[in-house]
Amino acid sequence: MMNFSQPTLAEDSYFCFEYVNGSCPKIIYPTAIRIPLYIFFTTIIVMTLCGNFIVIVSIAHFKHLQTPTNYLILSLAVTDFLLGGCVLPPYMVRIIETCWYFGEVFCKVHMSTDLMLYITSMLTLAFISIDRYYAVCHPLHYRNRITSYATVIMILFSWSVSASVGFGMVFLELNILGSENHYYENEDACVGSCVLFHAERACSVSSILSFYIPGFIMLVMYQKIFHAAQKQARSIHSTACNNVHSENSTSSSHNERKATKTLAIVMGVFLSFSAPFFMCNIINPLINYSIPPMLIETLFCITYLNSTCNPIIYAFYYSWFRKAFKMIIFGKIFEAHSSTAKLSTD
Repeated sequence: MMNFSQPTLAEDSYFCFEYVNGSCPKIIYPTAIRIPLYIFFTTIIVMTLCGNFIVIVSIAHFKHLQTPTNYLILSLAVTDFLLGGCVLPPYMVRIIETCWYFGEVFCKVHMSTDLMLYITSMLTLAFISIDRYYAVCHPLHYRNRITSYATVIMILFSWSVSASVGFGMVFLELNILGSENHYYENEDACVGSCVLFHAERACSVSSILSFYIPGFIMLVMYQKIFHAAQKQARSIHSTACNNVHSENSTSSSHNERKATKTLAIVMGVFLSFSAPFFMCNIINPLINYSIPPMLIETLFCITYLNSTCNPIIYAFYYSWFRKAFKMIIFGKIFEAHSSTAKLSTD
């Protein structure tokens, strides 16, 4: 996570803090660039907040939506909402103004929160893949194993582990362990900078734990799911005429497969947006940080789009999301007994 650029100082040089020794150099972008950037980031922030707020209110308000799977989706939406409200606004200012004006303590809190929310998202998606695995591959055992209590344990585990790693790594400076000289001798440590520097060892460990292992779990789970779904589809089709309860069984199986497909798309988008950054992130220390900072920052910025895309995917595939959106917009959720309204989960 680096600045857009590390400029060489010219005659008309600018600094983040003109009267502070060791201040970071500042780039002043033309107005024609700054205004579109502010519009772009503000649009992303508003879409992220509004979309995930609707998901949160929908699942929290409508009892029909309060299922183990949707509790995990709720946790993911809370993660994305906090990222849009707490992480993206300061990040927007830092990117466009090329300086950090919010102090060293808030910089550490910002980096810790950012890292915590990302790891929470990854772990939540991994648990969602496990939930879908049992729903599709072991439907008879699903209700006994994936209970509301088990889901709460998954959510608490995701948040507690992520908070420990995110805040522990930054505040204990584990991320620069073994490369302290390189960090303090470069502009990463200048006044007005807020970058999450990773030493080679810390970079490898954090990338493997926060991305590669959860990503591998997701891919394995969904591979098994799709194989099982194909077998179930053939089995349901061949026994439909002889089974008295075939209609209900087919409908339930169809709903589970559709939910699995939707969440697989969420996972696929997440991995697609995150993979380029983590590939560069784990390679960069090995090649003496020679990857252009602007490329690293751009790839990192793309990872934030996950939080914006998730509600759009729900709106496209989930009818309950669309109906809940209409009820929230028109204020129908404030009507009596609105929480018991049954929204289709197709």
